[in-house]
Amino acid sequence: MARHNREGRGLDQLGNLWRISYQPDWFRLLKLSCPVPGGRRSSRTLCRNPARAADAEPGRAIRTRITAADGSVDVAVSLEDRDQVVDHIVIAVRRRRGRTTELLKFAVHGALPSRRS
Repeated sequence: MARHNREGRGLDQLGNLWRISYQPDWFRLLKLSCPVPGGRRSSRTLCRNPARAADAEPGRAIRTRITAADGSVDVAVSLEDRDQVVDHIVIAVRRRRGRTTELLKFAVHGALPSRRS
C-alpha cells in the first residue's frame, strides 16, 4: 500500500529555495536545469530521498509537487503507473522574471529499488 507524501527542499544555482512533495517509495531525486548568468544552462540536484530503498510498494499513481518559495512556480503532476514502469518524468515550466521569461526543466527520477530485491 502506498504511503503519504514526504516533504523535501533544496536551493538552486542562484540560491532560490524550492519545496518538493514526493512519494517516499518511488522518488529518488529531483534535478533542476535553469539559465544562469552568462547565457548558459546549469543543472543541479534540488532534493534527494534519504531512503536508499522503498519500504512499501509505491502504488499505482506517481504524485510530485514542486513549489518555489517566492511563489513564482507551483506545479503538481500525477501520473498513473499501473505496471510500475516509469523511471523518470521531465517537466518544463516557463517562469516570468520581470520582462523576460525563463525555461526551467525539472527531472523527477524515481524507481527507488525495493528492500526485497
